[in-house]
Amino acid sequence: MNSIVKFEDVERKILEIRGEKIILDSDVATLYSVETREINQAVKNNPDKFPVGYFFELSPEEWGSVKSKFLTSPLGGGKVKLPKAFTEKGLYMLATILKGKKATQTTLAIIETFAHIKNLSRNIKKLSEVKDEQEKKDIMRESGDIITEILGDDLNVNETETTIELNFAVLKLKHSIKRK
Repeated sequence: MNSIVKFEDVERKILEIRGEKIILDSDVATLYSVETREINQAVKNNPDKFPVGYFFELSPEEWGSVKSKFLTSPLGGGKVKLPKAFTEKGLYMLATILKGKKATQTTLAIIETFAHIKNLSRNIKKLSEVKDEQEKKDIMRESGDIITEILGDDLNVNETETTIELNFAVLKLKHSIKRK
C-alpha cells in the first residue's frame, strides 16, 4: 500500500497515557506500512537513540484499558509482549531510522499532526485568558482554520456549508466552512 498518510489517519491513532500523547507500536507500524516487529527491531538495534521518555512499555493495566476501548484488540488476544507507546520524541527518532518514500511521507504527517494539536491546545488555553473580544475572534478563526486543515478533505459538505462544533471545557468552538 503506497497511499499518502493524512492528518486524520495519524490523529485517530494518538492516545493519551501517563499524561503523554502517544502512538502504540502496532499503530506506528500501520502508519509506516511495516510490521510491528520491524518497529520494535529498530528500537532494539538503536538503544542509544531511544532514551527514557522516547517510548515506554504499557503496563498490563494500561494495556487492558486501551484494549477495552476497542471492539476487538488490534493485537489479538494472545499477545505475550506488552505494546510499546511512542511519545512524540520517540516518533521523531524513529523517523531518523526508517527510510524510504513512504517513511518520509508518514513522518511528515506525524510531525504536522502533532504541530496542529499543539497549536490548537495553545489557542484553547489562550482563549481562557484573553479579554479583548476581537482577539478572541481572531483566535477562534485561527483555531477553526487548524481544524479545517486537519479535517477539511474528508468533510461532507451539504450544499455550500459545513459546520464543525467542538465543546471544550473553557469554550465552545463553532466553525463553518463555506465552499463555492
